[in-house]
Amino acid sequence: MKDLEKLNKDALIYHQGGKVAISPKTKLDNENDLSLAYSPGVAAPCKEIQKNPQLAYDYTSKGNLVAVISNGTAVLGLGDIGALAGKPVMEGKAVLFKKFADIDAFDIEVDETDPDKFIDIIRAIAPTFGGINLEDIKAPECFYIEKKLKEILNIPIMHDDQHGTAIISTAGIINGAKIANKSIESLKIVVIGAGGAAIACAKMAKQLGAKEIIMFDSKGAITTNRKDLNSAKKEFATDREINSYKEALDGADVLLGLSRANILKATDIENMNENPMIFVMSNPDPEIDPLLARQARPDAIIATGRSDYPNQINNVLGFPYIFKGALMVQARSINEEMKMVAANALAELAQKEIPQDLKEELEKIHNRKFEFGKEYIIPSPFDTRLKEYVSNAVAQSAINSGVARKKNL
Repeated sequence: MKDLEKLNKDALIYHQGGKVAISPKTKLDNENDLSLAYSPGVAAPCKEIQKNPQLAYDYTSKGNLVAVISNGTAVLGLGDIGALAGKPVMEGKAVLFKKFADIDAFDIEVDETDPDKFIDIIRAIAPTFGGINLEDIKAPECFYIEKKLKEILNIPIMHDDQHGTAIISTAGIINGAKIANKSIESLKIVVIGAGGAAIACAKMAKQLGAKEIIMFDSKGAITTNRKDLNSAKKEFATDREINSYKEALDGADVLLGLSRANILKATDIENMNENPMIFVMSNPDPEIDPLLARQARPDAIIATGRSDYPNQINNVLGFPYIFKGALMVQARSINEEMKMVAANALAELAQKEIPQDLKEELEKIHNRKFEFGKEYIIPSPFDTRLKEYVSNAVAQSAINSGVARKKNL
């Protein structure tokens, strides 16, 4: 409790005055600079952009500017706390964009819960940005909002709560299967949770090649005899009758936990298949304590959403570099090919030998060894190779899949 109290106190001090600021990129030291930055010189790029809107990427910050937009209806583990209370999270996301990918980002908190009104607000401000990162919007509205915005706008749009988690967990599944010597097609996957992230994780696992996925929501297993399922959940309805987590997990290879803390017991996972992947991602406390999971299954490959355990499923491994790659080639969208390429790039990078100086630095930061294996299946967020490796892979995928305006890196 004292550690939590200290963390809260330190966090409030850390956030004093906010976490983001704007600084000019061009000099403004004299009268001539002023005439170029504003009137009358500013008219020249305005006229060029009016003639050719594509030139906004050349004459403004649009090409390296992302909006982090939320209505605060599903903030972290805090729930529907509203747009204003969610602002520290959105500012944090903007800081991560800048720190890890050198992308400028504005946090925009929209006090609107009506999906269509929210969509229209974003549509109206979209010309400012090269990309839009949707954040902390509750399900099922988040599915509709993202889908509609992708239909009406021609810039990269991604709801990171869904796809970021899915991309990182997919990278973990790829490498977990490699370590366990299992084919993706043979994996039996159990997903506990049915919100935006859970649905996206399940969709991506299916896209990867997984054949058998069982999903739970707050009312139990999602089965075909239930009449209360939305369209997103119906895709994963099973015709099996399943009455408990343990029943579903017996003989399972993968557990994806995206629900709430401490809802699993050690007995629930004891009959999973050999070398099970136990990815329990609720924050701050996962679905089962990782130490308890390790005691119950010493052979497990365990990942969490926390930084104090190995294999953190951390969205910062994904969104900065996915948007970076998209912006590099002025992509019109972030498509499924780009997401899967990002997952594969993350998996590949974890398999690569780490340069000795970087390895020493990472081991000092995390206080553990970094060798590809059960406790290192995804890269560290502080792996400096991520920016080039993942971003370039995503950019090339945008070119290959036909959504890039620029045809060369």
